[in-house]
Amino acid sequence: MSSKKAAFFFLSALLLCSAGCAAVFSQNDRYAAADRVADRAGFEKSFIRNSSLTLTAFTRFTKKGDPLHVYIEGDGQAWLSRTRLSDDPTPRTPLVLELAALDSASNVAYLARPGQYAANGVPDCDAAYWSEKRFAQEVVEAMNGALDELRRRAGAGAIHLVGYSGGAAVAVLAAARRSDVAGLRTVAGNLDPEAVNRYHHVSAMKDSLNPMDAAEKVRDLPQRHFVGSQDTVIPPGLARVFLKRVGCRDSSGITVVEGATHTRGWRERWRELLIIPLN
Repeated sequence: MSSKKAAFFFLSALLLCSAGCAAVFSQNDRYAAADRVADRAGFEKSFIRNSSLTLTAFTRFTKKGDPLHVYIEGDGQAWLSRTRLSDDPTPRTPLVLELAALDSASNVAYLARPGQYAANGVPDCDAAYWSEKRFAQEVVEAMNGALDELRRRAGAGAIHLVGYSGGAAVAVLAAARRSDVAGLRTVAGNLDPEAVNRYHHVSAMKDSLNPMDAAEKVRDLPQRHFVGSQDTVIPPGLARVFLKRVGCRDSSGITVVEGATHTRGWRERWRELLIIPLN
Protein backbone atom coordinates (compact mmCIF):
# COMPACT_ATOMS: atom_id res chain seq x y z
CA MET A 1 0.00 0.00 0.00
CA SER A 2 1.34 3.44 -0.92
CA SER A 3 2.12 5.98 1.79
CA LYS A 4 -0.64 8.23 0.44
CA LYS A 5 -3.27 5.48 0.75
CA ALA A 6 -1.96 4.63 4.19
CA ALA A 7 -2.44 8.24 5.18
CA PHE A 8 -6.07 8.30 4.13
CA PHE A 9 -6.78 5.01 5.84
CA PHE A 10 -5.14 6.17 9.05
CA LEU A 11 -7.29 9.27 9.36
CA SER A 12 -10.43 7.39 8.34
CA ALA A 13 -9.70 4.76 10.97
CA LEU A 14 -9.34 7.49 13.58
CA LEU A 15 -12.75 8.85 12.65
CA LEU A 16 -14.34 5.42 12.96
CA CYS A 17 -12.68 4.72 16.30
CA SER A 18 -13.70 8.11 17.66
CA ALA A 19 -17.29 7.06 16.98
CA GLY A 20 -16.77 4.06 19.24
CA CYS A 21 -15.25 1.45 16.91
CA ALA A 22 -18.67 -0.14 16.49
CA ALA A 23 -19.34 -2.30 13.46
CA VAL A 24 -19.68 -0.19 10.36
CA PHE A 25 -23.30 0.16 9.27
CA SER A 26 -24.28 -1.38 5.95
CA GLN A 27 -25.01 0.95 3.07
CA ASN A 28 -28.76 0.35 3.41
CA ASP A 29 -28.60 1.12 7.12
CA ARG A 30 -26.73 4.38 6.50
CA TYR A 31 -29.09 5.57 3.79
CA ALA A 32 -32.17 4.55 5.78
CA ALA A 33 -30.93 6.33 8.93
CA ALA A 34 -30.55 9.58 7.00
CA ASP A 35 -33.98 9.18 5.41
CA ARG A 36 -35.56 8.74 8.84
CA VAL A 37 -33.90 11.89 10.15
CA ALA A 38 -35.00 13.78 7.04
CA ASP A 39 -38.59 12.57 7.29
CA ARG A 40 -38.89 13.60 10.93
CA ALA A 41 -37.47 17.04 10.16
CA GLY A 42 -39.60 17.63 7.08
CA PHE A 43 -36.62 17.63 4.71
CA GLU A 44 -36.87 16.83 1.00
CA LYS A 45 -34.12 14.93 -0.79
CA SER A 46 -32.77 16.02 -4.16
CA PHE A 47 -29.67 15.71 -6.34
CA ILE A 48 -27.76 18.68 -7.73
CA ARG A 49 -25.46 18.07 -10.68
CA ASN A 50 -22.59 20.43 -11.45
CA SER A 51 -20.12 19.62 -14.21
CA SER A 52 -18.91 16.09 -13.41
CA LEU A 53 -20.10 15.89 -9.80
CA THR A 54 -23.53 15.27 -8.32
CA LEU A 55 -24.22 16.34 -4.74
CA THR A 56 -27.06 15.06 -2.58
CA ALA A 57 -29.10 17.65 -0.71
CA PHE A 58 -31.74 17.51 2.02
CA THR A 59 -33.74 20.74 2.32
CA ARG A 60 -36.51 22.44 4.29
CA PHE A 61 -37.60 25.82 2.96
CA THR A 62 -40.47 27.58 4.73
CA LYS A 63 -40.05 31.32 4.14
CA LYS A 64 -38.77 32.85 0.93
CA GLY A 65 -36.31 35.65 1.44
CA ASP A 66 -35.05 34.52 4.83
CA PRO A 67 -31.37 33.55 5.14
CA LEU A 68 -30.39 30.03 4.17
CA HIS A 69 -28.45 27.83 6.62
CA VAL A 70 -26.39 25.19 4.81
CA TYR A 71 -24.70 22.28 6.61
CA ILE A 72 -21.75 20.66 4.81
CA GLU A 73 -20.96 17.03 5.59
CA GLY A 74 -17.59 15.72 6.72
CA ASP A 75 -15.37 13.21 4.91
CA GLY A 76 -17.56 10.23 5.76
CA GLN A 77 -16.53 6.59 5.46
CA ALA A 78 -13.69 6.75 2.95
CA TRP A 79 -12.02 3.40 3.69
CA LEU A 80 -13.28 -0.09 4.54
CA SER A 81 -9.97 -1.68 5.45
CA ARG A 82 -6.26 -0.96 5.39
CA THR A 83 -6.09 -1.76 1.67
CA ARG A 84 -9.63 -1.18 0.42
CA LEU A 85 -11.06 2.21 -0.48
CA SER A 86 -14.77 2.42 0.21
CA ASP A 87 -17.17 2.11 -2.71
CA ASP A 88 -19.44 4.59 -0.96
CA PRO A 89 -18.19 7.30 1.45
CA THR A 90 -21.60 7.91 3.01
CA PRO A 91 -21.14 8.63 6.76
CA ARG A 92 -21.81 5.71 9.09
CA THR A 93 -24.14 7.92 11.16
CA PRO A 94 -26.09 11.02 10.01
CA LEU A 95 -24.63 13.37 12.65
CA VAL A 96 -24.46 16.46 10.43
CA LEU A 97 -27.95 15.89 9.05
CA GLU A 98 -29.17 15.63 12.65
CA LEU A 99 -27.53 18.96 13.47
CA ALA A 100 -29.31 20.50 10.48
CA ALA A 101 -32.60 19.04 11.69
CA LEU A 102 -32.11 20.78 15.04
CA ASP A 103 -31.71 24.17 13.35
CA SER A 104 -34.92 26.23 13.71
CA ALA A 105 -34.10 28.63 10.86
CA SER A 106 -36.79 29.11 8.21
CA ASN A 107 -34.59 27.77 5.42
CA VAL A 108 -32.19 24.90 6.15
CA ALA A 109 -30.23 22.69 3.78
CA TYR A 110 -27.76 19.85 4.13
CA LEU A 111 -25.17 19.13 1.44
CA ALA A 112 -23.41 15.79 1.24
CA ARG A 113 -19.92 15.53 -0.18
CA PRO A 114 -19.18 13.82 -3.53
CA GLY A 115 -20.27 10.19 -3.57
CA GLN A 116 -22.30 10.35 -0.35
CA TYR A 117 -26.00 9.33 -0.28
CA ALA A 118 -25.79 8.76 -4.03
CA ALA A 119 -28.81 8.18 -6.24
CA ASN A 120 -29.61 4.45 -6.37
CA GLY A 121 -26.75 3.90 -3.91
CA VAL A 122 -24.13 4.07 -6.65
CA PRO A 123 -21.66 6.99 -6.51
CA ASP A 124 -21.15 8.31 -10.03
CA CYS A 125 -17.80 10.00 -9.41
CA ASP A 126 -14.17 8.97 -9.11
CA ALA A 127 -13.23 7.69 -5.66
CA ALA A 128 -10.39 10.22 -5.69
CA TYR A 129 -13.01 12.79 -4.67
CA TRP A 130 -13.33 11.15 -1.26
CA SER A 131 -9.59 10.50 -0.93
CA GLU A 132 -6.72 12.64 -2.24
CA LYS A 133 -8.99 15.10 -4.13
CA ARG A 134 -11.55 15.64 -1.39
CA PHE A 135 -10.75 19.39 -1.27
CA ALA A 136 -9.88 19.80 -4.94
CA GLN A 137 -10.74 22.80 -7.09
CA GLU A 138 -13.56 20.96 -8.86
CA VAL A 139 -15.10 19.93 -5.54
CA VAL A 140 -15.24 23.55 -4.39
CA GLU A 141 -16.71 24.60 -7.73
CA ALA A 142 -19.40 21.92 -7.49
CA MET A 143 -20.20 22.96 -3.92
CA ASN A 144 -20.56 26.60 -4.93
CA GLY A 145 -22.79 25.59 -7.84
CA ALA A 146 -24.98 23.68 -5.39
CA LEU A 147 -25.08 26.66 -3.04
CA ASP A 148 -26.25 28.85 -5.94
CA GLU A 149 -29.03 26.38 -6.70
CA LEU A 150 -30.14 26.04 -3.08
CA ARG A 151 -30.15 29.79 -2.63
CA ARG A 152 -32.33 30.12 -5.75
CA ARG A 153 -34.78 27.49 -4.51
CA ALA A 154 -35.05 29.13 -1.09
CA GLY A 155 -35.27 32.65 -2.50
CA ALA A 156 -32.62 33.55 0.06
CA GLY A 157 -30.46 36.62 0.00
CA ALA A 158 -27.80 35.45 2.41
CA ILE A 159 -26.20 32.13 3.29
CA HIS A 160 -24.87 30.89 6.63
CA LEU A 161 -22.45 27.98 6.28
CA VAL A 162 -21.90 25.25 8.87
CA GLY A 163 -19.08 22.83 8.09
CA TYR A 164 -18.30 19.70 10.06
CA SER A 165 -14.80 18.15 10.10
CA GLY A 166 -13.63 18.06 6.46
CA GLY A 167 -16.80 19.93 5.55
CA ALA A 168 -15.34 22.90 7.41
CA ALA A 169 -12.46 22.98 4.93
CA VAL A 170 -14.95 22.97 2.06
CA ALA A 171 -17.04 25.68 3.75
CA VAL A 172 -14.04 28.01 4.07
CA LEU A 173 -12.90 27.39 0.51
CA ALA A 174 -16.42 28.02 -0.79
CA ALA A 175 -16.98 31.14 1.33
CA ALA A 176 -13.70 32.64 0.12
CA ARG A 177 -15.17 32.75 -3.39
CA ARG A 178 -18.59 34.13 -2.54
CA SER A 179 -20.09 37.50 -1.61
CA ASP A 180 -23.40 36.21 -0.23
CA VAL A 181 -22.11 34.37 2.87
CA ALA A 182 -23.22 36.17 6.03
CA GLY A 183 -21.78 33.77 8.58
CA LEU A 184 -19.46 30.79 8.98
CA ARG A 185 -19.59 28.13 11.69
CA THR A 186 -17.33 25.11 11.91
CA VAL A 187 -17.73 22.03 14.11
CA ALA A 188 -14.61 19.96 14.87
CA GLY A 189 -13.34 21.59 11.71
CA ASN A 190 -10.35 20.52 9.67
CA LEU A 191 -9.19 24.07 8.95
CA ASP A 192 -5.68 23.06 7.91
CA PRO A 193 -5.49 19.58 6.32
CA GLU A 194 -1.73 19.88 5.91
CA ALA A 195 -1.26 20.51 9.63
CA VAL A 196 -3.65 17.67 10.51
CA ASN A 197 -1.69 15.27 8.32
CA ARG A 198 1.57 16.36 9.94
CA TYR A 199 -0.02 15.93 13.36
CA HIS A 200 -0.87 12.32 12.52
CA HIS A 201 2.46 11.76 10.71
CA VAL A 202 0.84 10.98 7.37
CA SER A 203 1.38 12.26 3.84
CA ALA A 204 -0.18 15.41 2.42
CA MET A 205 -3.04 15.61 -0.11
CA LYS A 206 -1.23 17.22 -3.01
CA ASP A 207 -4.35 17.33 -5.21
CA SER A 208 -6.38 19.29 -2.66
CA LEU A 209 -6.63 22.95 -1.69
CA ASN A 210 -5.87 24.11 1.84
CA PRO A 211 -8.41 26.41 3.56
CA MET A 212 -5.54 27.98 5.50
CA ASP A 213 -4.46 29.59 2.23
CA ALA A 214 -7.93 31.17 1.91
CA ALA A 215 -8.08 32.46 5.50
CA GLU A 216 -7.38 36.09 4.64
CA LYS A 217 -10.25 36.08 2.15
CA VAL A 218 -12.76 35.40 4.95
CA ARG A 219 -11.27 37.88 7.43
CA ASP A 220 -14.35 40.13 7.27
CA LEU A 221 -16.78 37.23 7.58
CA PRO A 222 -18.52 36.78 10.97
CA GLN A 223 -17.57 33.32 12.20
CA ARG A 224 -17.44 30.92 15.11
CA HIS A 225 -15.44 27.73 15.44
CA PHE A 226 -16.62 24.99 17.80
CA VAL A 227 -13.94 22.57 19.00
CA GLY A 228 -14.25 19.53 21.24
CA SER A 229 -12.03 19.48 24.31
CA GLN A 230 -11.56 15.71 23.85
CA ASP A 231 -11.16 15.67 20.07
CA THR A 232 -8.17 13.45 19.20
CA VAL A 233 -8.75 13.60 15.44
CA ILE A 234 -8.55 17.36 14.87
CA PRO A 235 -6.25 19.19 17.32
CA PRO A 236 -8.40 21.79 19.17
CA GLY A 237 -5.62 24.37 18.81
CA LEU A 238 -5.96 24.34 15.04
CA ALA A 239 -8.83 26.84 15.17
CA ARG A 240 -6.62 29.35 16.99
CA VAL A 241 -3.98 29.08 14.27
CA PHE A 242 -6.64 29.58 11.61
CA LEU A 243 -8.07 32.67 13.32
CA LYS A 244 -4.58 34.12 13.62
CA ARG A 245 -4.16 33.69 9.87
CA VAL A 246 -7.58 35.31 9.38
CA GLY A 247 -6.26 38.31 11.27
CA CYS A 248 -7.99 37.95 14.64
CA ARG A 249 -5.94 39.13 17.61
CA ASP A 250 -7.59 36.79 20.11
CA SER A 251 -9.55 33.54 20.28
CA SER A 252 -12.97 35.07 20.97
CA GLY A 253 -14.31 33.36 17.84
CA ILE A 254 -13.68 29.90 19.32
CA THR A 255 -16.01 27.97 21.60
CA VAL A 256 -14.54 24.94 23.36
CA VAL A 257 -17.21 22.32 24.01
CA GLU A 258 -16.14 20.50 27.14
CA GLY A 259 -16.20 16.72 26.90
CA ALA A 260 -16.96 16.67 23.17
CA THR A 261 -14.93 14.33 20.97
CA HIS A 262 -14.77 14.45 17.20
CA THR A 263 -18.16 12.77 16.85
CA ARG A 264 -19.76 12.84 20.29
CA GLY A 265 -21.23 15.63 22.40
CA TRP A 266 -22.59 17.77 19.56
CA ARG A 267 -26.22 16.72 19.09
CA GLU A 268 -27.09 17.27 22.74
CA ARG A 269 -25.79 20.84 22.80
CA TRP A 270 -26.31 22.03 19.26
CA ARG A 271 -29.35 24.24 19.90
CA GLU A 272 -27.53 26.14 22.66
CA LEU A 273 -24.36 26.38 20.59
CA LEU A 274 -26.27 27.80 17.64
CA ILE A 275 -27.42 30.86 19.58
CA ILE A 276 -23.86 31.86 20.51
CA PRO A 277 -23.14 35.05 18.52
CA LEU A 278 -20.68 35.01 15.67
CA ASN A 279 -17.46 36.85 16.34
